[in-house]
Amino acid sequence: MDGTRDESLINPEFDVNETKLQNSLRQKTWDEIITKDSWMVFKVMAEFVDGYEKLAKIGPCVSIFGSARLKPESKYYEMAVEIAEKITKIGFGIITGGGPGIMEAGNKGAFNAKGKSIGLNIDLPFEQHFNPYINKSYSMNFDYFFVRKVMFVKYSQGFVVMPGGFGTLDELTEAITLIQTNKIGKFPIVLVGSEFWSGLLDWFKATLLKEGMIAEDDLDLYRVVDTADEAVAHIKAFYDKYAVNVNF
Repeated sequence: MDGTRDESLINPEFDVNETKLQNSLRQKTWDEIITKDSWMVFKVMAEFVDGYEKLAKIGPCVSIFGSARLKPESKYYEMAVEIAEKITKIGFGIITGGGPGIMEAGNKGAFNAKGKSIGLNIDLPFEQHFNPYINKSYSMNFDYFFVRKVMFVKYSQGFVVMPGGFGTLDELTEAITLIQTNKIGKFPIVLVGSEFWSGLLDWFKATLLKEGMIAEDDLDLYRVVDTADEAVAHIKAFYDKYAVNVNF
């Protein structure tokens, strides 16, 4: 032994991460580019086509975002079930990421209310697996986050954002950005849990707005609520205002 510790024995993820880093820096051969990178385009296309074909006729839906790590005993899990049930009863299907935690809660609520329960799962080395409350015909699996996010946005007419981590923040800011830039309609975005979201929203005002990174009107692109009834009422009021018939 030369006295150098083997990091892979201490941290099993070291080898995987090291390999990814090395591969990203390595000059690829022409054969590798053709056989891997170029053909990956067709795999991406296949995921888009499959998603479009399965979701094209689902009708109006609301996406529910939130942490995969929250357990059924969490107040936010219980609230997500209630929100999904009530949204289903006013005529919407429910789309989630298809996994555990808040995603499971959203699908469970739709399932309980006998509505359309859609799950857009992502292949991950940990955490993610299909929950049992998804309609079989609307259960999909993706390799690429960006394709999955397109499906969330393309087939949703509203977004309910429960407490969550980096993935939830990614989905939230994606929806806000697309609305802000007029790439999609001004659909309702509901943030559930004022205590949880207060730090981020204060930063929006104190930093982003102050530094001119966003406009004051951008702060009106979302609504913060603390109960299931408030969340559902905001979405219902939005569509009542536009006289949109959302019943299947």
